[in-house]
Amino acid sequence: MTAKTSKDTMAEEIPATDIPEAEPVTLDMEADPREAEITGLKEEAGKLKDQLLRTFAEMDNLRKRMEREKAEATLYAASNFARDILSVSDNMDRALATAEADHLKEATEPVKNLVAGVEMTNRELLKVFERHGITRVFPMGEKFDPHYHQAVFEVPTNDAAPGTVVQVMQAGFKIGDRVLRPAMVGVARAAG
Repeated sequence: MTAKTSKDTMAEEIPATDIPEAEPVTLDMEADPREAEITGLKEEAGKLKDQLLRTFAEMDNLRKRMEREKAEATLYAASNFARDILSVSDNMDRALATAEADHLKEATEPVKNLVAGVEMTNRELLKVFERHGITRVFPMGEKFDPHYHQAVFEVPTNDAAPGTVVQVMQAGFKIGDRVLRPAMVGVARAAG
């Protein structure tokens, strides 16, 4: 004889015909306030996540823009000073232009040394300009560009294509991509 468990006893005590049939349970979201609250919280969490991601993107864009503006400010901060110092470079160029090679042959040793010193100073000034992003624009033979050149006069000639720079009166300078001072030039036009 085998021992009966409490399960077996319960099954024997209640006949199967006496167990009421379970009614199907339908989950009505409207009826269950907890489900509605969970759905609402999920929607709110989604909105907050979207808002957080947008905020992160905006902050990243702001950081990149600030870095770019800082780099530009550093590059262009010396623009006014550089524009003022260009006259020093121009004066050195004029001084060197007057000390032609033919005249230097007859000059005394101190005068030759003075001219050599001016040449070295001018070269060093241009190197300093380049270190700080200031470049010289000497457009001889290039196509005239009103962004970088200032036309002072036209030269009637058939030796160069119309619109070509044939004479540079004063070199121009730019800092980064910005024009510090346009080059003053003479532009070719068709003779006739």
